[in-house]
Amino acid sequence: MASDALDSLLKENRVFKPRQEFSKQATIASLEEYERLCELSQKNPDRFWTEQADALTYAELKSEVGRFSNVLKNLGLQKGDRVIIYMPMVPELVVAMLACARVGLIHSVIFGGFSSTAIEDRLHDSQAKLVITADGGWRRGKIVPLKDNVDFAIQKAPFVQHVIVLQRTKQKVHWNPQKDLCWQELMEKNGSVEAEPLALDSEDPLFILYTSGTTGKPKGVVHTTAGYLVWAKMTAQWIFDLKDNDVYWCTADIGWITGHTYVVYGILANGATTLMYEGAPDFPEKGRFWEIIDKYKVSIFYTSPTAIRAFIQWGNGHPEKYSLESLRLLGTVGEPINPEAWMWYHKMIGKEKCPIVDTWWQTETGGVLISPLPGATPTKPGSGTLPLPGIVADVVDREGHSLPANKGGFLVIKKPWPAMLRTIYGDHERYKQQYWSTFPGIYWTGDEARRDEDGYFWIMGRADDVIKVSGHRLGSSEIESALVSHPFVAESAVVGIPHELKGQGVVAFVTLVSGQAPSETLKDELKKHVVTQIGALARPEQIRFAKQLPKTRSGKIMRRLLRQIASEGKITGDTTTLEDISVVAALSQDEE
Repeated sequence: MASDALDSLLKENRVFKPRQEFSKQATIASLEEYERLCELSQKNPDRFWTEQADALTYAELKSEVGRFSNVLKNLGLQKGDRVIIYMPMVPELVVAMLACARVGLIHSVIFGGFSSTAIEDRLHDSQAKLVITADGGWRRGKIVPLKDNVDFAIQKAPFVQHVIVLQRTKQKVHWNPQKDLCWQELMEKNGSVEAEPLALDSEDPLFILYTSGTTGKPKGVVHTTAGYLVWAKMTAQWIFDLKDNDVYWCTADIGWITGHTYVVYGILANGATTLMYEGAPDFPEKGRFWEIIDKYKVSIFYTSPTAIRAFIQWGNGHPEKYSLESLRLLGTVGEPINPEAWMWYHKMIGKEKCPIVDTWWQTETGGVLISPLPGATPTKPGSGTLPLPGIVADVVDREGHSLPANKGGFLVIKKPWPAMLRTIYGDHERYKQQYWSTFPGIYWTGDEARRDEDGYFWIMGRADDVIKVSGHRLGSSEIESALVSHPFVAESAVVGIPHELKGQGVVAFVTLVSGQAPSETLKDELKKHVVTQIGALARPEQIRFAKQLPKTRSGKIMRRLLRQIASEGKITGDTTTLEDISVVAALSQDEE
């Protein structure tokens, strides 16, 4: 984080106490209640978690889930088999997830914007026997060819026994009668027969969700049944203050952890009404979200800072067309929100009456760990405020020592919580090294943070090489691998730089094979190649050609220097380990 931005945050002193009208009806209505829960969670954790686990059941599952569960059983799938789900944001996606959970299958949802190559990688890692998809999905009035992507991905995956295809867009698709099955026909043939839920152990895997890592290979984060569901239900209730008459809308795609926990599991476990939307925020026009809020009387709205920055850029005229009077609570997720965007959200969308819950968490954590409780916690623009009861968070230096107020360091979690990831699928050693080796016995988040005089946490960004674009984590190595797979590319290094809308943007430094010359045409070709290999989220904002990349004497690329060059145009700090200083000088002169 640039020093001037850090100075600005250090000076942030605006405090917003919960409105009395909100606190009166809130699930957790005071700081005293918050502190009592924190004390109980530490002194008597068994009692604390047992209380949170009561009423946790699949009884709310509807008939469609039971019927589709029977479809899955009739295919001969056994407990523990993996199922890939690659679908648009439609109710059948939720049905597929919950049906898998009902009969002990491990689902792995892939974001519908990912390419066939990304599907193939995840298929081979999980060895999934079944893929559930749709003929297509809708995005800005155009069809996303989901079935075509699956067909390409399974060409080298003989272990895939069946592909269930939902007829959604109804365009013509390739059909393999030996593998492909129609969702609608299966459900009609199944009639009203429902599969009984399978009794599962609390530690049986519930799902695998792949997230980008620093090795170039996506890592399959494994979450288990009971602990994850306890945390999902509890945090959804506390953070969003869910009531029976609420209409709740989280704008995240279910392909990400936010969608898993706060579109599906946590919200349904509380019996709340959850709204799903298949589409973009600016189609058919830029007031689309506000139109939906007014039409369906949305009372709780949970979205990303990236979306909020886009709303600001589009102008106040769009939300001003709508009353938004149904809203009573707002939330943000995916990355830190800058204070002025928070203020715009507070004034323009919340009309200065809706509390804002700025939530911090990760795919690995399963649910929110740091957040205001809207009826209890005074909020500060840009701060996630305090850890939830049961969470012991700290900011430490490189030796693991706690740091004083306003000193930036590494965010860690010092005690376990129910929803924490249990392993990386098929690679437990990587799990131990990545999350538990930096400070033995302490969870390494990979984020940098500071804590102010009131104990409030301010997240400052990633400490490793994972780039967070629009709240979604992309591994630099994964993008680099995609670039190097192009026949003209010899080597690449990818870094993230601040981006006004996306939080971070991708900048790729590329060296070409002998005989190939840099050109604007090649830049465009490489950007398209990354989209083909990974998906549109990974498209580089910039491609910079270089004769060499800055490396240490041991051959390690110095991404810190590349990040400074990309964002500031110059370098500062120690360069004594650099093999050839002239490489940096040449890169500093290069312009996009």
